[in-house]
Amino acid sequence: MDVAALLGVPAVGDHLARSEQALRHSVAAMDPLLGEVGGHLIAAGGKRVRPALAMAAAVAIGHPVTDDQAITDEVVLGGVSCELVHIGSLYHDDVMDEATTRRNVESVNHRWGNLVAILAGDFLLARASEIAAGLGTEVAALLARTIGRLCEGQVSELRTMFDTSRSEADCLGSITDKTASLTAAPCRIGCLVAGASEKQVDALTAFGLAFGMAFQIRDDVLDVVGDEATLGKPAGQDLVEGVYTLPVIRALADPEVAAELRPLLGRALDVPERDKARDMVRSSRGVDEALAVARRYADNASAALSIFGGRIASADGLAGSAHRLLDAL
Repeated sequence: MDVAALLGVPAVGDHLARSEQALRHSVAAMDPLLGEVGGHLIAAGGKRVRPALAMAAAVAIGHPVTDDQAITDEVVLGGVSCELVHIGSLYHDDVMDEATTRRNVESVNHRWGNLVAILAGDFLLARASEIAAGLGTEVAALLARTIGRLCEGQVSELRTMFDTSRSEADCLGSITDKTASLTAAPCRIGCLVAGASEKQVDALTAFGLAFGMAFQIRDDVLDVVGDEATLGKPAGQDLVEGVYTLPVIRALADPEVAAELRPLLGRALDVPERDKARDMVRSSRGVDEALAVARRYADNASAALSIFGGRIASADGLAGSAHRLLDAL
């Protein structure tokens, strides 16, 4: 994924290397093992959506400087703090899911064990908090709230595991806390440290939240229709783990497949059962209906930036990014 092209802000692509360097520097530790483990998924790469969103937000407010000048060290570090929270949460997720791969490499828990993975995830969260504190009390408080929301979203998801009656509202609420809060945060931080007005900050935060909703629903659809090479992890894992996402919830409401699909779920699945369940969800109206919901969030993302009135090219490009994300599916 070319994240700069996706966001419609070309300057982002010229500065992502700064984020990469800052990420690697942030996990340097006196203990060699902690430094190695902390940097494991960073070295594996990633889309770096959160650092890119922070940069794009700083550029989109249209202060009378060049796009390059708008992407200050503070903006870069704000995006890095959010990316570290994201990566740290992946370490913890992989422990809970007993995952063996992540981003096409061996997962930390599988290579070094659960205890090391948990400690390394905590280390990344601590580094993120340290960076945020250096950007001011408002940014530090925002990052702390975001980490809290991630925990709330995870607990909500755990509470409904293997529950075939999971509501759509519960599913979307968990996405809001687990994913969208962590795409809204870099947008807010990026324009806060760039000196945006309150109106601009609120608009870009709303954009980031809606973008994150569309982003996660797309990922949930990919878990049903994609493959391991595309995902960087085994496909169908949500079904195996009993996390029934929006396409599955909509499939369970489809009379064409519900009678056969519902008895299959509600418990752990082996590989043949997983593949059968994926086939049923794919053949239902669940995927198309889930993508229609994602499109509505993409509309919301675009509408949030209407305050700029098409006057700023970067804001205009950013406004269409959620739709481009879905178009590329």
